[in-house]
Amino acid sequence: MKPLMGKVALVAGATRGAGRGIAIELGAAGATVYATGRTTRTRRSEYDRPETIEDTADLVNQAGGRGIAVQADHLDPGQVEALVARIEREQGKLDILVNDVWGAEYLTQWNVPVWEHSLERGFRQLRLAIDTHVITSHFALPLLIRNPNGLVVEMTDGTAEYNDQNYRLSLFYDLAKTSVIRLARSLAHELSPYRCNAVALTPGWMRSEIMLDHFGVQEENWRDAAAKEPHFVISESPRFVGRAVAALAGDPEAARWNGRSTSSGELAKVYGFRDLDGSQPDCWRYLVEVQDAGKPADASGYR
Repeated sequence: MKPLMGKVALVAGATRGAGRGIAIELGAAGATVYATGRTTRTRRSEYDRPETIEDTADLVNQAGGRGIAVQADHLDPGQVEALVARIEREQGKLDILVNDVWGAEYLTQWNVPVWEHSLERGFRQLRLAIDTHVITSHFALPLLIRNPNGLVVEMTDGTAEYNDQNYRLSLFYDLAKTSVIRLARSLAHELSPYRCNAVALTPGWMRSEIMLDHFGVQEENWRDAAAKEPHFVISESPRFVGRAVAALAGDPEAARWNGRSTSSGELAKVYGFRDLDGSQPDCWRYLVEVQDAGKPADASGYR
């Protein structure tokens, strides 16, 4: 079954990580997916990593959808405007917008007070995390609201409940991820008259390409990383949050999530999807009840 056949999606920030996982799962559900990012096979971004948007588009095609790679810097309004104009010209509509642009893993200075933190790195982080989402929404939403049931997914780190109760170890990181949650709530208010919805969504501890490299493992042997970090047993693949987005996009009653903050683990319980290994990791409950509580790593009852 292809529940999203005929749907058109823009995954902004689809080069790697959650964006790639989301693009693949939208494609597996039958959608046409525009995968954007800065790194192509002929040009790398400041990340200087090997993943490319063309690779993501190929994976979308392999999954059963139609992947279209478009290089775009979402901090550049002109490039985003041209991107949306291309989608309108080629498809005539936009059903799903996933604002996943981040690109700031290497900018955060953890456990460094604001008076010692680099302002240049901090403000760059905020621009990448927030400005890109606002710019993309500014140009993409006039196309999305032409038809009812459009969906905007604001990707972040942490649920509203968790972030309200916990400092995320960096003023700039904390501000960035909390602001995106609020952005989803604001967009939900503005989209409601058009019968479209906006949701803030977080994965759990995600096994992105960067995270796997950090622990010196691959997806096939990711459990070996628990030798270095025992709590990694609760981690999930990027495809898990991808299945969460696909489930939201295919839900005729998606308005029940409008303006809300949710997680891949919560949506898995509602929609019944599972990760690649057949599990349903509930990371945010695990963080509160096990990791933050100082208990030994044990994912029993949380996967």
